[in-house]
Amino acid sequence: MSGPILRVAVPSPLYRIFDYLPPDNQDPNTLKPGVRVRVPFGRRQLIGFLLETAERAEVAPDALKKAHAVLDAEPVLSADIFALVDWARRYYHHSAGEVFAAALPVLLRQGEPATAPVKAPRWGLTATGQAALAGGALLRRAPAQQALLDRLAHHPEGLSLEALRDVGRDSAALVRALRGKGWVEPLAPQAQQPDPTSKSAGVSPPALNADQAAAVAAVAADLDRFQVFLLEGVTGSGKTEVYLRLIEAVLARGRQALVLAPEIGLTPQLLDRFRERLPGPLAVLHSGLNDRERLNAWLLARDGIAQVVVGTRSAVFAPLREPGLIVVDEEHDPSFKQQEGFRYHARDLAVIRGQQLGIPVILGSATPALESRHNVQRGRYRLLNLPERVGGGSEPPIEILDLRRQPLTEGLSRPLLERIGAHLARDEQVLLFLNRRGYAPVLFCHECGWLSQCRHCDARMTLHLRQHRLICHHCGDQRPVDAACPLCESADLRPLGQGTERLENVLRREFPEVEISRIDRDSTRRRGSLESLLAAVRAGGRRLLIGTQMLAKGHHFPDVTLVGIVDADQGLYGIDFRASERMAQLILQVAGRAGRSDKPGTVIIQTHQPDHPLLRVLVTRGYPAFAEAALAERLAALLPPFACQALLRAEAAEADQATAFLKLGLALAEPIAEGVELLGPAPAPMERRAGRYRAQLLLQASHRQTLHRFLDLWTPQLWAQRADRRVRWSLDVDPMELY
Repeated sequence: MSGPILRVAVPSPLYRIFDYLPPDNQDPNTLKPGVRVRVPFGRRQLIGFLLETAERAEVAPDALKKAHAVLDAEPVLSADIFALVDWARRYYHHSAGEVFAAALPVLLRQGEPATAPVKAPRWGLTATGQAALAGGALLRRAPAQQALLDRLAHHPEGLSLEALRDVGRDSAALVRALRGKGWVEPLAPQAQQPDPTSKSAGVSPPALNADQAAAVAAVAADLDRFQVFLLEGVTGSGKTEVYLRLIEAVLARGRQALVLAPEIGLTPQLLDRFRERLPGPLAVLHSGLNDRERLNAWLLARDGIAQVVVGTRSAVFAPLREPGLIVVDEEHDPSFKQQEGFRYHARDLAVIRGQQLGIPVILGSATPALESRHNVQRGRYRLLNLPERVGGGSEPPIEILDLRRQPLTEGLSRPLLERIGAHLARDEQVLLFLNRRGYAPVLFCHECGWLSQCRHCDARMTLHLRQHRLICHHCGDQRPVDAACPLCESADLRPLGQGTERLENVLRREFPEVEISRIDRDSTRRRGSLESLLAAVRAGGRRLLIGTQMLAKGHHFPDVTLVGIVDADQGLYGIDFRASERMAQLILQVAGRAGRSDKPGTVIIQTHQPDHPLLRVLVTRGYPAFAEAALAERLAALLPPFACQALLRAEAAEADQATAFLKLGLALAEPIAEGVELLGPAPAPMERRAGRYRAQLLLQASHRQTLHRFLDLWTPQLWAQRADRRVRWSLDVDPMELY
């Protein structure tokens, strides 16, 4: 056969590379790895990624199909991203096509050209708009329009629609309405060009304390080589200021910085700080953007126009023209682990990327993951400590409130209610944390014991009283609340347990004169609602705050002086060995919201297990001592980070189908599993979810190389079996959730 063969990674779950002939009128010698190729795949056309060219195909010559087109003259995946993705697909033993697709924005996966972004117009006030704003009376009945005009008045250089998104639910509609009145207009193109040499607001940086200065100096001395720094700082210790100083140092060298945050809710705060201090435009990458916004941000990063890239998990693959620094904020957060499809961990890939590029990586957290602390002990990471808060605040004392034999009002003890009242009487703010949304986790019948079971999962349906619906938080199924028990027809149906909605109701009864903000996934569904709620809290109008973990991380509420953790017990005895670690991290993250200014704070933990050893260590000796004790437990049990794991999951419409597949996997594994422990197959802790039965086989080895040598042999054998198509299966390397 004349001419080279194109080896293409096609985005499909199949664990193989596909061979194609070059398209007509294409010189194969000009092709480079990383370009996109449109290829026939069954009855469809897909966009694949050229990995290499070869002289021989791995299939019969008459089975080869011809690629339809090569979409790029130059690789859309730069050499360093190509290397990172190739490492990731081998480490996680996942389909090459899906791994490569995960590194690109959706529009590039669909074949859109990778051309420079079209600059979004910036909008500014007209003279008529300025007059209308000055008059004020014109907009009494249109507060959203008033807010948008106010925002533009403070930005004479103009703002894009993206920058105006938090003003109202539909900033585009507001701008259209105001343009129709002649009050706003798109600014001239020259006004849209950011000046890369000038800082956006000229905000003077605060003075560093000794610990911050030492941390900055340590990293700044190593900006030209790879080194991982674990920046462990108590909440409010100024980790973000350390990031900013080092990013400024990197930008001064003409290089770029990549900053990863675990959740969309944290990125606005980082962006506000960065925009105050850093020159030029930022590229923002997270799932809250539409496809065009994500592509434009990706191109700004690739072309070096954006000197700083801020994003969530998938931003670890963002292209950088001149990479200089990678920062992973809240590095312990489980949100960095992808739980579906290609199950990568963004923190770990950030470390690998820094190593491949030869640049420093900063992992920041008040409560570092045990794996990261273990890497410090082994000398792989360098520990930098920020033990004190900045700005006059001090770490709040943590009190354990024993709930045993205490009368409870909807889950709240009388001592906690009294403390809440005392803090409110001093015109301070109180935050109550309960990581369970809805009104109650279950509805039950007092006559016969019936429980609101999900029809599709081995789980109870949560009562959402305001919506008057039962909702499964696992599969999303919902139905109206039953008027009577489906079994005995009794009308005596009662909610069991507490959720944030129920907590809000009882607090409105106890403190009827106090404004309350509830912040959870239900109350923040609308675009911009989270920002609006947080703004109201910071303005001081809402003095009682109730929330899930959305409220626990990164927020600065200077008037919060009391934090109450309503139920710490759900994290003490979880089935996952990481449950106590996550409990400790969440407690300290929530506790960090108290006493962040000159007003001292207090944290109260309600629990029925006041003598739990790890809880006692956490409260009396702090997180470092807790981590040391937890690592000792892990070592005794030979659990990660002292062992390496992979989890083979299977699911099917029938339980025996999933188990049969795992038994086949076990039979294939046993002859080659030297040094690898095989545990299972066993039903998943939640065996039935969304109508499908799930089972799993856990693999564990003392050494990472041993596990991967085994997976290199075993995974292709699993694919070669052409298993029952009724069974869906996945392999999760370094699983963070064992369910």
